[in-house]
Amino acid sequence: MSASDRILTVLAALAGLFGVGLSAAAAHVTGDGSLQVAAQFLLFHAPALLALVALVKTEAIRPKLARLAGFILVLGLALFSGDLARRALAGEALAPMAAPTGGVLLMIGWALIGISAVLRRNT
Repeated sequence: MSASDRILTVLAALAGLFGVGLSAAAAHVTGDGSLQVAAQFLLFHAPALLALVALVKTEAIRPKLARLAGFILVLGLALFSGDLARRALAGEALAPMAAPTGGVLLMIGWALIGISAVLRRNT
């Protein structure tokens, strides 16, 4: 497993960890629906990142492009979920336009995953 794949795996685990934590906070700390959305995005993308690493390992998709897509997904998650969570828990934004920028990055990441499958090397 490459260093990039290890990092993506650790980041996937952190997304799952924070997703569970935010789910608990949404249930017990605040009734704000945006906290639950942040948790759901983290929890949906954690296994997707793990699957992405597995697809890279099996060479089912183009590795470099897929890894780039994975890191873009992580950045998108951090901006999108981070902004929603901060707004719900602290009442202020993470950064101007963080959530919409994160959402666009998530869409780009998913598109790149699809492209990495189309452009995969024939073995």
